[in-house]
Amino acid sequence: MPGLYPVTFGEIELLRDLDRQDGWVLSKDGVPQSYVDLQDPTFLEFEYVRLMADAIDLLPEGPLSCVHVGGGACTIPRYVSATRRESRHIVIEPDGLLVNLVREQLDLRSVPRLKVIVAGGREGTAKVWDETADLIVLDAFTGATMPVELATAEYMGDLARVLRPGGTLLINLADGKGLAFARRLVATVTGTFRHVALLAEPGILRGRRFGNLIVAASRTELPMDLLTRRAAGGLTQARCVHGEALTNFVAGAAAIKDGDPVLAPVPPPAVFG
Repeated sequence: MPGLYPVTFGEIELLRDLDRQDGWVLSKDGVPQSYVDLQDPTFLEFEYVRLMADAIDLLPEGPLSCVHVGGGACTIPRYVSATRRESRHIVIEPDGLLVNLVREQLDLRSVPRLKVIVAGGREGTAKVWDETADLIVLDAFTGATMPVELATAEYMGDLARVLRPGGTLLINLADGKGLAFARRLVATVTGTFRHVALLAEPGILRGRRFGNLIVAASRTELPMDLLTRRAAGGLTQARCVHGEALTNFVAGAAAIKDGDPVLAPVPPPAVFG
């Protein structure tokens, strides 16, 4: 089972976690894309995934109707299904061979009520009905880079269409020194959603190193106090930026629109070295 596997867009490597018998890393071009523990889907290895899980745990109790833009090994669908039984998932993933690999080698069939749409993020989202999702998780990367077409105001509008009025959007992005892309993406999200928070480790928020940041957004109020406590209580003691502090973070950055010449940041080679 460990080894290299051809997929539609290149090659995937499956690596066994030597510290956990059922832990697996899905890697592409040397960049870890997903981690799953096949026997314990509530074990989350990557810190940014834990931050997303913290936000999900604070949503109202009960099953969720979820849309996941970007599949990978389906870590978050597995987590939600384990913590909220009867939840339903639509996963939008452009790489059909990757979906088959995860289904066959990483037991994707064990996740109930999961449907995969093999399509790009925008094309797949357009196929989802209005106001049907309690949660949207946007975690789509080409290697270590977020596709800019999934960071625009036009696409945020389509995600808002799919969300129920009280639904929540979570976005995983990556950025480094200066955080120019993160500021523009947050400006874009705040143009569509009234309530927005940014979660990240302090060193990443200060632009001292390249890493992942999580945007949480909703048209209704987010539990900011609880989010702040949850984030700070983790191993990385992450911060939750919102309100005036978030306005200061954006610092007048322009929203991203279709056709804008925006380059998503690429991590320095040493990040995954």
